Amino acid sequence: MNVPTLLLDSLNTRWDTYQAELKTCRREFSEEAVHDFRVAARRLLSCLDLLRALIQDPRIQKIRRTLKDQLDNLDDLRDVQVLLADISEMIHEISALHPFQEYLQHKEKKLLRAARKEIKSLKIADLSTRIRKLNKALETFTQTEPDTGLFSAVDEAYAVVKQRYALIDPIQPATIHRLRIAFKKFRYMIEIIYPTLENPPADYLKRMHNYQAAMGDIQDIEVALQELADFGEIAPADYDPDPIRSYYKDRHALALSHYIEDKGEVFTFWRSAPDQHFFEEK
Repeated sequence: MNVPTLLLDSLNTRWDTYQAELKTCRREFSEEAVHDFRVAARRLLSCLDLLRALIQDPRIQKIRRTLKDQLDNLDDLRDVQVLLADISEMIHEISALHPFQEYLQHKEKKLLRAARKEIKSLKIADLSTRIRKLNKALETFTQTEPDTGLFSAVDEAYAVVKQRYALIDPIQPATIHRLRIAFKKFRYMIEIIYPTLENPPADYLKRMHNYQAAMGDIQDIEVALQELADFGEIAPADYDPDPIRSYYKDRHALALSHYIEDKGEVFTFWRSAPDQHFFEEK
């Protein structure tokens, strides 16, 4: 399969999935449906990032901006729901979580109303037209060195990953979050080009998922601590947040320790330079 065909198939598949998940979200609005819609939008974004490296088409940036706005509008709901799911597993052991859980449930209801309204109001006619025209442009696209542009785009995404990796500071978790955002983009690109790779490690995609998840655990606890601080400003005077704060800080330290211990695995996921082999030895 040549590069244009691969990207054309990827664009069509991800666009179809995006539309299907949006339809499901409108018909059966739920936490899972919103999550699946967000993932579909992010995977469509990653395909557009690869296309942008090969085709100079202003429609790509317009589509990206639309999708990015949609994702941004659902970020807060995602954060609260992840936190509530985590609390539901621990609340029987830590009774002090009850007031915090009630605060988050109230916040979730407001965010759900806003998200439902957002999802139902989405107009994708213009987006569909741009995707269709981009599809036609890709159908007529020809390239003399099919692998060069594709892998160069992934090289660039990986270079950003390594740059942000070099800036990691364990006492500044925001530096890990910035790496996670770059790594997620890189990982979704890898999913697209995976059929073109020769002899990737058997557990390659799973390890990439786990690496991203380790950074995600840290970010989720950061969100929990910020939400707890916000709750503290409106909580009853007799509410003591210290036990919960200590609980989350202990978890944060553990998640951070686990990630830092294995953070160097990032160098095994792609070639170190365009003239090197794709996978480095551990």
